[in-house]
Amino acid sequence: MVELSEILDRLDSGEWVKAGASDSPEVSKALGMCAERCFELNALPPSQQERRRSIIKSLVGSIGDGFVIHSPFRCDFGFNIHIGRNFIGNFNLSILDEARVDIGDNVMIGPNCSLITITHALDIEQRNSGLMAARNIKIGNNVWIAANVTILPGVEIGDGAVIGAGSVVVKSIPANTLAVGNPCRPLREITDSDKINCYFE
Repeated sequence: MVELSEILDRLDSGEWVKAGASDSPEVSKALGMCAERCFELNALPPSQQERRRSIIKSLVGSIGDGFVIHSPFRCDFGFNIHIGRNFIGNFNLSILDEARVDIGDNVMIGPNCSLITITHALDIEQRNSGLMAARNIKIGNNVWIAANVTILPGVEIGDGAVIGAGSVVVKSIPANTLAVGNPCRPLREITDSDKINCYFE
């Protein structure tokens, strides 16, 4: 049997590994523990803010001050997720963190978004045997990810970028860029002309 730490190290290095339940009971145990914590979090009413914050802090690897994560929230291990300050994760955020997921400061993620580090073999026999690989995801500072966005393994999103609703992000996105579509492509640079001219009395 392969230990959890060895499988995670190999996944983090980009190797293809067999990580089915029979290959590593430790993986199954870790996934089960995380699922229990997510279930506990999602069962709590919004009014129990301190308990919710406590569970989130114990669930993820690290998270800065000023975060809001709405239920339902789901992740695979939790400890591979590292989030900066002033984070907003809207309803139905899923993070499959078989590899590390880094999220910067002042990041907003809309409802029904998925960050997926894991991928499986295309070949039927290999896929059924449990062969999988993972790639890190990195989201910079001051990023807005709109509703129904899927971010796939190995993607980096630069500081200040905006990802349009419904996008499937398969390649990295430069900083200060508006990117949209399936597959997601850079549309244009975000500039001062995008400022909204409104005044409040």
